[in-house]
Amino acid sequence: MNHNDLGAGFWSLLHPHTGDLIDFRPTARGFSSDVTALVECEKGRFFVKAVRNRPGGRRDSITRERLINPAAFPISPALRWHAEDDTWHALGFDWVDGRGSDFAPGSPDLPAIVDTLNRIGELDLPKVARDWPETRWNRFAADEVDASHFRGEALLYTDVNPSNLLIGDRDTWAVDWSWPTRGAAFIAPACLVVQLISAGHDAEGAESWASGCTAWMDANPKAIDAFAAATSRMHRAFAERKPDASWLRAMAEATQSWASHRSVAVRAAP
Repeated sequence: MNHNDLGAGFWSLLHPHTGDLIDFRPTARGFSSDVTALVECEKGRFFVKAVRNRPGGRRDSITRERLINPAAFPISPALRWHAEDDTWHALGFDWVDGRGSDFAPGSPDLPAIVDTLNRIGELDLPKVARDWPETRWNRFAADEVDASHFRGEALLYTDVNPSNLLIGDRDTWAVDWSWPTRGAAFIAPACLVVQLISAGHDAEGAESWASGCTAWMDANPKAIDAFAAATSRMHRAFAERKPDASWLRAMAEATQSWASHRSVAVRAAP
């Protein structure tokens, strides 16, 4: 993609916030965005994220990201402006100098990753997030008792992966707050465990890193067991739905390895 592909209307929408364009560098887009790019312009340098302005999940996610930013800053880069018309909904964040983190065993980034999750765990739940209960794992829980373990009053950032935890010379950031929710605080470090196993850690080693997170240490082990089982069912269902997607198979294997480590039987969800 180059800047011309987006059309004159897109740049007219952004122009009051950016001024004239100097440089446009697309970045890898996630599932929730139509445009992600580093933009250098007359009014500064910004990370720009935009979606087509249509009802549904993508628009809802970028709206959440806009609303949560005051609560997530400075762990998230600051949102400097947003722009919306009938075609586009765009956000402009500070451009931070950071690189994707390394989750592999022995990585020097691991302490900073754990520290970033602890910083997130210390954030207060803002009023806007009280209406965003975490429910994504509920249908994969064995029963209502297991699902009840996922409820809580913590602000959750669950999109834990190497691309979203950025490491700078002096700071670290968690980016892509596209679906923050309210739930049990241990869920964020539990998501880290899954990612670490996927990156090559054994389950015991992955949990040892998660134990550096206060929310993990404060959690009921039965709640973690319930979440491990639900997560395994979730990724198994995703992998069965798209059997050609190797990364989904890898995640299913990682979550099954974790459940096995915890001696959790992963029966089919009811």
